[in-house]
Amino acid sequence: MGKAFDPLLIIEFLPTLLHYLGVTLEILAASIFLGLILGVAAAIPRLFKIPFLNQLVILYVSFIRGTPILIQLFLVFYGLPAVLMMVNIDISKLEAIYFVIITYAISNGAGFSEIFRGAIRAVDKGQTEAAYSVGMTSTQNFFRIVLPQALRIAFPNLANSVIGSLKDTSLAFTIGVMDMVGRGDTLISATAHALEVYVSLSIIYYAVVLLFEKVFSKLEKYFNRYQKTELSAAA
Repeated sequence: MGKAFDPLLIIEFLPTLLHYLGVTLEILAASIFLGLILGVAAAIPRLFKIPFLNQLVILYVSFIRGTPILIQLFLVFYGLPAVLMMVNIDISKLEAIYFVIITYAISNGAGFSEIFRGAIRAVDKGQTEAAYSVGMTSTQNFFRIVLPQALRIAFPNLANSVIGSLKDTSLAFTIGVMDMVGRGDTLISATAHALEVYVSLSIIYYAVVLLFEKVFSKLEKYFNRYQKTELSAAA
């Protein structure tokens, strides 16, 4: 058991833990960026039913959905160096944070691929036909007609995925990354005040999530700024 609860320690721990918020956000930003690229790449075989690649993506998405993120983290951390060692590539000395980013990018990519696939399919096919009727190419139609609308449709789910990924980063400390939770773990070892540390961490995570929700809400309204005009015109 830890020591008696001391609320004043929460105030003392907050600045110490906040100092490591940058590491958490760095992991989040890098994994989201790479996950978006992977998600788009994985969505293409599903949309166009590309033989073999389509089945491979289905297996990839199914595996990610069916396994805990913590297991995925250990698989990448221990498995990737072992696999690459077979071709004489040694990454065993790579910093743990890179394995965390790779893991979350792979995990996010699976989710993003399904979000993009669903959003692109939700765009009215009649608009594609109209684009072709005025002489647009397939590429012009995709980037100028389909993609902007698909991004608007996908945005709420993408925002939720980002918030979920932020909370998932709390597991990075399990392979030695010194992020907020990792620093919290050392504080617990040094002070034996576990509850105060976890309360401090929950305050920080909750504040960041609230900030993200505000930003995402503003962005969603911006992306949908023409919707009310269109509905009013239709009425």
